[in-house]
Amino acid sequence: MTYKSKFGFGCMRLPLTDANDPTSIDQDLFNEMVDIYMEKGFNYFDTSYAYHNGTSETAIRKAVVERYPRESFKICDKMPTWALTCEEDNDKFVKEMLERLGIDYFDVFFIHNINGPWFKNAVKANTFEYVKKMKEDGIAKQIGFSFHDKADLLEKVLDEYGDLFDIVQLELNYLDWEDPSIEAHKCYDLCAKHGLDVYVMEPLKGGVIVNPSDEIKNDFKQFNPDKSIASMAIRFCASLEHVKIVLSGMSKMDDLLDNIDTYENFEILSDEENEFLEKMAQKLSENLAVPCSECGYCVDACPEMIPIPEYFNLYNTSKNQPESDIYRLYYDKLADEKVPADECTYCGTCLDYCTQKIDIPEELEKVCEHFETGFTPYS
Repeated sequence: MTYKSKFGFGCMRLPLTDANDPTSIDQDLFNEMVDIYMEKGFNYFDTSYAYHNGTSETAIRKAVVERYPRESFKICDKMPTWALTCEEDNDKFVKEMLERLGIDYFDVFFIHNINGPWFKNAVKANTFEYVKKMKEDGIAKQIGFSFHDKADLLEKVLDEYGDLFDIVQLELNYLDWEDPSIEAHKCYDLCAKHGLDVYVMEPLKGGVIVNPSDEIKNDFKQFNPDKSIASMAIRFCASLEHVKIVLSGMSKMDDLLDNIDTYENFEILSDEENEFLEKMAQKLSENLAVPCSECGYCVDACPEMIPIPEYFNLYNTSKNQPESDIYRLYYDKLADEKVPADECTYCGTCLDYCTQKIDIPEELEKVCEHFETGFTPYS
């Protein structure tokens, strides 16, 4: 496998015509991005039953399946573990995904987001056995699971089911590599030990890595003014031996073009660059108020439907850019019929679903205190 072949198109954050409506995918722009991506020799598309409230799969059908020969591209889709209530759900969801995509087989199929509670769902619904049969029947060419938890659970899953799978998809980036709450390095080593390929999600940690403080941006410019922050993060992941695919969620054409440049001129990360990224990870961790990757799983679990990632994003921005008008944005969100952050009931439902292991109720309380003491909206 060449390094160029590691570039996967993640379809969780596609371009939108309305930033407040995840289903408003800009199909024309997505088609254009797909055409450039394919023309440059890349061909791997990653989606999920849940992405863009179910419309990501439809957008891929329109942009890829209906416009290119089936053998020219690869599609990965995922079983929605959180929605499984019985064994029959496996077949129901797979049929719906195939229909949405307009295909009759998956190149790769994952059990989505294995963590503590959803692992139990998948076991109860016999999803591991179902996915194994999908491969035996040719409905999936390769199978695996995406993982959002710590190394001890991954070891348990691999010990019980590792022989069934080809791939594990991990959240992996230089910020999380040695983070004890994520244990990306340990999880990577476990996959290598079991002889499984690693596919990478969140190489930019949901945008956290590419939206640091001005001080960190300047550090990158001084270190290498010719390379973007994103390119170094991508190269960190793609340089790892057992990593076969690195997903990039691209909502703008500039994101795609920068990634293409990274892979077409790929260089394995040097020791000096690794040392620099270790320093940047430490500095970024110190400056980051809340390490949220904005995956949104907490919102789906929240009984109050509080837009938790949006509040954390504003909080992080206000910490990194205190001179910005972010306080006004916070109160605008409250005035725009968003559920206020202070409506958290501390029920703790979100905690099991947070991929970053954040104490969400505690951090939401800090968000409220920060904005309420730092700004008077009617002054």
